Amino acid sequence: MHGGDEVVAAPAGLPQPLDWKFSQVFGERTAGEEVQEVDIISAIEFDKTGDHLATGDRGGRVVLFERTDTKDHGVSRRDLERMDYLISRHPEFRYKTEFQSHEPEFDYLKSLEIEEKINKIRWCQTANSALFLLSTNDKTIKFWKVQEKKVKKISDMNLDPSKAVGNGSIASSSNSSSPKPCLANGSSLGGSYNYLSHDFSFPPGGLPSLHLPVVTSQETNLVARCRRVYGHAHDYHINSISNNSDGETFISADDLRINLWNLEISNQSFNIVDVKPANMEDLTEVITSAEFHPTHCNMLAYSSSKGSIRLIDLRQSALCDSHAKLFEEPEAPGSRSFFTEIIASISDIKFAKDGRYILSRDYMTLKLWDINMDSGPVATFQVHEYLRPKLCDLYENDSIFDKFECCLSGDGLRVATGSYSNLFRVFGCAPGSTEATTLEASKNPMRRQVQTPSRPSRPLSSITRVVRRGTETPGVDANGNSFDFTTKLLHLAWHPTENSIACAAANSLYMYYA
Repeated sequence: MHGGDEVVAAPAGLPQPLDWKFSQVFGERTAGEEVQEVDIISAIEFDKTGDHLATGDRGGRVVLFERTDTKDHGVSRRDLERMDYLISRHPEFRYKTEFQSHEPEFDYLKSLEIEEKINKIRWCQTANSALFLLSTNDKTIKFWKVQEKKVKKISDMNLDPSKAVGNGSIASSSNSSSPKPCLANGSSLGGSYNYLSHDFSFPPGGLPSLHLPVVTSQETNLVARCRRVYGHAHDYHINSISNNSDGETFISADDLRINLWNLEISNQSFNIVDVKPANMEDLTEVITSAEFHPTHCNMLAYSSSKGSIRLIDLRQSALCDSHAKLFEEPEAPGSRSFFTEIIASISDIKFAKDGRYILSRDYMTLKLWDINMDSGPVATFQVHEYLRPKLCDLYENDSIFDKFECCLSGDGLRVATGSYSNLFRVFGCAPGSTEATTLEASKNPMRRQVQTPSRPSRPLSSITRVVRRGTETPGVDANGNSFDFTTKLLHLAWHPTENSIACAAANSLYMYYA
């Protein structure tokens, strides 16, 4: 935690509220610059180590970044931690490579255009210093291998290309009328010399010996190769892919089905969940997100448009239409409105690192669920309660259907999600915590905070109350700032081991640390 004694002391036993600082931005827009649709970021994912970060965009590209600040300590990170050595530097990343993952396609049977937009990216286990990842658009999943390849060059030749005639390094000229040069053994080059004479000149007296060219490899290039294509398995748009902890399988989910794949087999998958009714007119809910348990390879969870989460166990049956556990919050009496079902739809779920908790995001709130307690969420966080009076406007401009992602910190003490006006919220979820921070995806993330001294002398709970109370002023949020429905922060990811967040604002990738 930066800031030392100036930061407000949290109640005993509670973690200190984090002081977030700007770290980096990639693809920052200049004032007035128009954003191209294809450049808008549509997926963000850290790998398990946190040393690599991948983003996908609407143009079907995947961009990889690698961490640079941990490579030059001289001693291992574990040794530094053992010595209680404070690493003052914040996580820093640099551009590594990019590749075109998906291209626009056309389904001739359904007369349907298939966008190249990357919906999800998931990292797979690394092997032999190569990186592996899965990326998907609406219909097709691809398995990529990114590896450094050595560039081979031919060297150690008799004729050095750097000594070509005309560069001044050799006095004699190929245009001179001198007799044909001879090799050391006395034989003449004859016609061969005429062929070479336009480019090279032999030294006087010929060459003492003949060198065979040698192939050397000095430079390295990053090469991305598509190893497998998993296609033709989904009739509806894919909304999720998730790796299994066994390192061999993964799932893909669309609106009505979840399929189980083996990474090695691209032409066959097993349908494990199918919620499609016999008559489509009876359809009442769809699958919105799915994720494997981080440690139990037989368990996965999926969310629905009705606000429920189902936990299923692959050991129970081959077709898991019946769930092991159902998590949903009972509707408060008298609270039903036209928008109730729309805003109840869960857009994203994430397991905590230890697999004990599930975080879900619906339109207005974040909810934290204990998988051992299916009576209701253990915590609910209001993300932008001040928008509740505006639900009619949000419905009119389709913003109410925006799908915001959520994430948990590696230690499980905090959760984060995005909102409008390029804002995102960070909440403390330890019992009794009142931490609720609003940050803006810009170089000055704290400027949207309630106007208080830079080091407030009262607990952050007062800020929480202001944010959660909402406001009736049209177009103004709880802090008095106008909100903009066109700039929304849908995608963000928390570093797996440190308090660092990467988030996407249109085509820009912002990174923050605490």
